[in-house]
Amino acid sequence: MISEQANKIFDQAITDYHVHNLIDAQLKNPYSKHSLEHLLYLKCWIDTVQWHMEDEVRDPSIDPVKGLLWKRRIDQSNQERTDTVEYIDSYYLDKFKDVGPLPDATINTESPAWAIDRLSILALKIYHMQLEATRLSASPEHRSQCNAKLQVLLEQRADLSGSIDQLLDDISSGKKYMKVYKQMKMYNDPSLNPILYAEDPKV
Repeated sequence: MISEQANKIFDQAITDYHVHNLIDAQLKNPYSKHSLEHLLYLKCWIDTVQWHMEDEVRDPSIDPVKGLLWKRRIDQSNQERTDTVEYIDSYYLDKFKDVGPLPDATINTESPAWAIDRLSILALKIYHMQLEATRLSASPEHRSQCNAKLQVLLEQRADLSGSIDQLLDDISSGKKYMKVYKQMKMYNDPSLNPILYAEDPKV
């Protein structure tokens, strides 16, 4: 099942990151570059780095200039995250290219890769909620509340994992079909963001 494989790889990426716990730590993807495993590891690594950047930018005493730098790094990370999700969808489009949809086949509300994206984020939530649920410097009440939230997150992961596996089974059997729309983010495109193209008379 792909969800079992993905969850293991996500946990591996999160653990690997926290060996040094540095936003600028060098990515050392252990999987073959053109494999699905490579994309899954990369996806979760990007998410993990961005998680910690989001922590930094929420410092209430942060210098505004430093905050803007973090915001721009987060924007860049979001673009890398989106690109990686689309690479994962491209993998599945190729994998299922010869599957003919059944006459009553339907389309899903989200593509396989965007569902896997949510699974990666859940892995991060589970990791950090587990830390909070066992943090000895926190109050018993805090740990108890976090443990309750952790159980919900674990249930969510089980449900989402099953849904992803079912979706891929349905696509492989023709019960559902893939239709992927590129994100077409406009604010990073100098020809589409009016603030950016106002500065360039050639656009």
